[in-house]
Amino acid sequence: MGTDHIFTHNKVFKLENGKKIKNLEIAYHTYGKLNENKDNVIWACHALTANADVLDWWEGLFGKKSLFNPEEHFIVCANIIGSNYGSTQPLSVNPTTGLPYYLSFPEFTIKDIAQTHQLLAEHLKIKSVKVLIGGSLGGQQALEWSILNKIEIENLVLIATNAVHSPWGIALNESQRLAISTDRTFYANSPTGGLKGLKTARSIALLSYRTYQAYNETQLESVNDKLTNFRASSYQNYQGEKLCKRFNAYSYWYLTKAMDSHNVGRGKKSIVDALALIKSKTLVIGIENDFLFPIEEQKFLAKHIQDSQFHAINCAYGHDGFLIETDTLTNIIGSFLKENTNNKIVKLQITA
Repeated sequence: MGTDHIFTHNKVFKLENGKKIKNLEIAYHTYGKLNENKDNVIWACHALTANADVLDWWEGLFGKKSLFNPEEHFIVCANIIGSNYGSTQPLSVNPTTGLPYYLSFPEFTIKDIAQTHQLLAEHLKIKSVKVLIGGSLGGQQALEWSILNKIEIENLVLIATNAVHSPWGIALNESQRLAISTDRTFYANSPTGGLKGLKTARSIALLSYRTYQAYNETQLESVNDKLTNFRASSYQNYQGEKLCKRFNAYSYWYLTKAMDSHNVGRGKKSIVDALALIKSKTLVIGIENDFLFPIEEQKFLAKHIQDSQFHAINCAYGHDGFLIETDTLTNIIGSFLKENTNNKIVKLQITA
């Protein structure tokens, strides 16, 4: 239904740490058409191992009969730098050496990713976004982009995300990178390097995405006499192998580093001052039993973003609820947008 594109930036892209990327490529997906007023843009930011095909991985919220449908909206989703799905990443060829980067790829930040979204928006001649939405690492991108204030963002929707990545989150990411680094093939400069380590890393990550309740509901044994080959064990192996078939260890390594770098207060007086720069009408949604991004982090966002609303949802799956509870999200986000549209109409009538 959508269309795949590649945007090539014809200037050297300077990263926040001063390092540079030549011939930066951004893979992106579009759905629907930009209307005459150019005011129907929905921009989705994807999470850690997702891709630009938002109608695939956020089905129920995005799609033909969903809240964000391509018949009404012009939907854009860009694959982030460092990712495995088409944008410049560690397996890309370094134009300076003619060889893949691997571990010579420069580290980048969430703010760098936000800058690439801005470059793409300028390429597409988009000057305003009706809704900017993201969950988890996607929410971190949306937050940083809105703070840049380089484009008009009418409505900002932040789900299961934070203003600064926590010591807890960083520790979990470091544990995953330690698992990858124990795989000696990670240092062999091969596209399949580090895959055994990546499998273990994914198993660790999954525990932070889910909950005790979720595993009890889906992996509990039906018999009492088992000694080995437990369902939960098989599930962890399956999920690890599944990621290894579609991702690479180098991208995973760098993307977790980028997530660790997330702090909107960097370069500002404080985190609170940074959040005060947001001009969008903002909806913040937290998941009550989120193990990785505790709901206190979303409450903090809502408290310090001026024109904001906060909603909490409960999901047995914890953090992954932002991808699963699409009916609930549709109701909350739909009501938020309808309210803002009605308020806009009233303001226009009063002005007239």
